[in-house]
Amino acid sequence: MNVETSGTGLVIIIAAMALVTLATRWGGVFVMSFVPLGYRVRLFIQAMSGSVLIAIIAPMALEGDMAARLALLTTLVVILLTRKQLLAIAAGILVAAMVRQLG
Repeated sequence: MNVETSGTGLVIIIAAMALVTLATRWGGVFVMSFVPLGYRVRLFIQAMSGSVLIAIIAPMALEGDMAARLALLTTLVVILLTRKQLLAIAAGILVAAMVRQLG
């Protein structure tokens, strides 16, 4: 099946992607409404969020360019010093942008 990627074809592709995204997010909430949130389930959810974060960060640290590595290092240092996640992320993004702009 081929879909034209110009005109209405592009709109159809974006709408389909939006529907799939909404279905997976709402589906997860629907399924979790039947699961009692006990101690073990909460531990599992907390471990899952950390593992997803590591799965995103590890390849960037291993295979990323110097800007990505400096951004990760900056984010780590800022979050350890300030304990403010948003500030740390913003600092990491700023460092990556500056290194890429200058280099």
